[in-house]
Amino acid sequence: MLTQQECDFLQTRLKGTIIETLGIRFVPTEDEFAVAEMPISPQTRQYLGVLHGGASLTLAETIAGVGSLHLTNYDESLAVCGTEVNASHVAMSATEGKVFGKAKLIYAGKSTHVWNVDIVGEDGTIISAERVTNRIIQRK
Repeated sequence: MLTQQECDFLQTRLKGTIIETLGIRFVPTEDEFAVAEMPISPQTRQYLGVLHGGASLTLAETIAGVGSLHLTNYDESLAVCGTEVNASHVAMSATEGKVFGKAKLIYAGKSTHVWNVDIVGEDGTIISAERVTNRIIQRK
């Protein structure tokens, strides 16, 4: 879904945000998935040393938001706003390495996009299954 050019643009545009703080990086793909990776680091761990559920939610909302930006062709007259995130944390992560958010569009309306996002470890284990709903609104 995302080209290398889009990934580079996004990394530059999102400097100084929580996305940069958590080390989220966008991954180019040639299929229908939007993909990002995030390190398991002190910034993303909880007290047991594994990935914090809030970091998983941030990764899911970020990659679904980027997917919606892609679908709107980065039209600056539109804003993509996450309105709902639902998560089932189904497994503990590793204590090091990285995780991947893989978002698949399940509905694209004129004003609403719904995405399924799986957060998986480097070994392919699903850590969190999430659904993200984005609103597409006209900027004033």
